[in-house]
Amino acid sequence: MQPSPLHRVPPAFRAALERRAGGRAAVSFADFMAVALYEPAMGYYRRPKPRVGTAAGTDFYTAASSPLFGRLIIAACSHLLAGLSLGEYALVEVGAEPGGGIFGDSPHPFASLRTVGFGEEPALEGPTILVSNELFDAQPFRRFRFGPAGWRELGVSWAGEQLQEVELGEAPPADLALPANCETGYVVDAPLAARALASRLAAAPWTGLFLAFDYGKTWEQLTHDQPAGTARAYRHHQQSNDLLADPGEQDLTCHVCWDWIQAELSRAGFSAPVLESQEAFWVHHCSDFIRELTAREASRLSRDKLSLLQLLHPAHMGQKFQVLWALRAKKDLA
Repeated sequence: MQPSPLHRVPPAFRAALERRAGGRAAVSFADFMAVALYEPAMGYYRRPKPRVGTAAGTDFYTAASSPLFGRLIIAACSHLLAGLSLGEYALVEVGAEPGGGIFGDSPHPFASLRTVGFGEEPALEGPTILVSNELFDAQPFRRFRFGPAGWRELGVSWAGEQLQEVELGEAPPADLALPANCETGYVVDAPLAARALASRLAAAPWTGLFLAFDYGKTWEQLTHDQPAGTARAYRHHQQSNDLLADPGEQDLTCHVCWDWIQAELSRAGFSAPVLESQEAFWVHHCSDFIRELTAREASRLSRDKLSLLQLLHPAHMGQKFQVLWALRAKKDLA
C-alpha cells in the first residue's frame, strides 16, 4: 500500500492517533483502524449517517438491506432449534445499524427481540439466539508483511501531516503461527480483534444458537493464497486499496478467519460449529419457507423473489458470504 498523497491527516484525527501512540511516531494498523472507525464524533461507525443501502450517500449494500433477510433468519432459527421451546429464547442482534436492524417488525415465535448497536456488546444470559451480520469483518485487524528479516508488523505514521504505511520493526506474536518461509512482500491481515470479540460473546452465561453471517477464509487460505492481504476500503459502493484515504469517511474491513472463531466457540462448549455458504445455509434450513414464498409469488416477479435471488444465487451473495452456526446446551455451558 502506498501513501495517500491527496489526503492529509485532519488535526483532530492526528491528535487521536498521538494519544494512542503515547509518544511514538507511529501506531499499529489496528490502532489506526480503531480511531478511523470507532473514535467518538469522528469514527466512521460513530457518525450519524446512512451507510448501508442503495440511496445516495451510502457506501455498501448488505443482506440486511432486504426485509426478507430477517424473515429467512427467523425461519432458519426455528428449524435449527426444532423440538425446543422457542418461546423461551431471546433473539438478540449484535452490530445493528443505527435506527435499524435485521428483523424490523417481522413476526417471530421467540420470547423477545433485542438489537444491540454497532460497537456495543450485549449482556447475555439464559436461552438466547445470537445473530450478527458483517460484524466480525469490521473489527480492527493487525497487518504483517514478510521480508528479509522475516515477518514484521505494519503500522501507520503521520510525519509531515501525511499518513503513510510504515514497518514497525516488531515481530508478530509467537502464537500467531505465521509460515516460517513466504514470498517477500506477502501480507497477512490478522483479524485478532474479531477472535477476541467471539471469545467474549461465547464466554457469557447463555445457551442456545450462535449465528454469524460474514465473509472470511481459513488461516491456511489467508497465509498462502492472499499475497496482498484481504484489507480493503469501501466508499460510495466503490472498493479501494487506499486504506489511509479520508480517515473516518470510508469503511475498512478484512476477511474473517473462520478457524479462529470456530475454535473460540468450541472452547466455550459449543458443539461442532458448522460453516456453510449462505446459499447452502438457506437451502438446508429454510427450504419450507422458500418453497412457500415461491409458490405464493409464482405468478409475479415480486420484491421478495428478487431479494431471494440475491441472497441465494452464487453470483450474488450466495457464495460470497458464509454462515457460521453452533449450538450450546445448558450442560455444555463453560
